[in-house]
Amino acid sequence: MRRPRWILALLFALLVAAAFAWLGQWQMSNAIRSDAQQTVDTETLRPLAEVAAPAKGVTDAAAGMVVRVSGALVPGDTRVVAPRQNAGQTGAWVVGHLAVTGADAGSGGSEAGLAVAIGWAPSIEAAERAAARFEADPSFADRRDLEGRFMPPEGPVIPRADEDPQGVQAMVPAQLINAWQDFRGPAYSGYLVAHPVGDGGEMLERAGLDAIDSVPPAPAETVNWLNVFYAIEWIVFAGFAIFLWYRLARDAWEKEHESNRLEASEALGDPPPRET
Repeated sequence: MRRPRWILALLFALLVAAAFAWLGQWQMSNAIRSDAQQTVDTETLRPLAEVAAPAKGVTDAAAGMVVRVSGALVPGDTRVVAPRQNAGQTGAWVVGHLAVTGADAGSGGSEAGLAVAIGWAPSIEAAERAAARFEADPSFADRRDLEGRFMPPEGPVIPRADEDPQGVQAMVPAQLINAWQDFRGPAYSGYLVAHPVGDGGEMLERAGLDAIDSVPPAPAETVNWLNVFYAIEWIVFAGFAIFLWYRLARDAWEKEHESNRLEASEALGDPPPRET
């Protein structure tokens, strides 16, 4: 097995195995990257009316898009949602009811409701104080032009027996709408995470809140199982290339070893072994 031809054969087998392994890695990367190539541009600012409509679900394409919308906050409808993570810390969100009018309100032109996450506080108590302080501000109900990330609704969370049954623990616009006073119009099924720019930054200053982390959604990574199968196939081929070299080299060594043993036996005058 140390003959030059078998060493060269080993190098060739390793080269073939490396090529097969690279093909397997390429197939695996394509299996995961295929959906990422179809990712929608979420960071280009768009009017909310181009992304979603009241009383309709949030599509996969609309989820996470940065939008602009105009409206006025409704006094008495501000709520606290907790627990919420922000920059690795647990706290609470202050969420308001934005009365959207104009083109963003839908084809009917009537007023539409939109839940807006205004800002973050380090505790529920701090969030409640900030909400009360902001609602008492004379400019609270002024019309504002907001920019933010439009997000799909979260799943509802049922409070435990030792928790406040009226507490809101997830961003479920349908649950918030039920708490809004005298609201009868259509509403967006998603919610807006306000960005700290323009009127959004002014809201944060008046409420004394921190900006909420606005993270672009990760692209969907649906696995292409056919590519995974091909990747496994190439890995098997790579292993077979090494195994084939081993079997050929071992068979040659055994044949050579047997031939040398027979020659040694004949030189000593021993009769060759009889086949049974």
